[in-house]
Amino acid sequence: MSETYAKLKEFKIKYPWTVGWRIKQHSKIAEKHLNPGEKILYAFVGQKNDSYLEFFRTFAVILTNKRILLAQKRLFFGYLFLAITPDMFNDLTVNSGILWGTVRIDTIKETVVITNIQKAALPEIETAITDYMMREKKKYKLNKEEKLK
Repeated sequence: MSETYAKLKEFKIKYPWTVGWRIKQHSKIAEKHLNPGEKILYAFVGQKNDSYLEFFRTFAVILTNKRILLAQKRLFFGYLFLAITPDMFNDLTVNSGILWGTVRIDTIKETVVITNIQKAALPEIETAITDYMMREKKKYKLNKEEKLK
């Protein structure tokens, strides 16, 4: 069992009301795009869309020590993959509804919306992403300042 799949499965066991399908296939796509030296810090699943009523766009969201990865194996052919590096990250918004919650990751180019996440998982996801991005943004800022000298 891959480390990515193990982390996603652990999340689904901890938060079973989160809507997520075909986790093993999505984790294979994420594994395919891991760079040498990248370590998985946190992983969760959800639906990448703006609607709570759509249940068929499951994405695996993986935080590594270098970036955030979003991966989806399409049902028949191909896959979708998105990487968010710390320099592209702008903001994070968490919304809680009646049954599920939403995480919005705002980047320079787009806003990534992950829905149908069990409400109890939202604080954990927010902490993981925020702590990670704050650490990485500081490193990025220090590297940029050193280059300017």
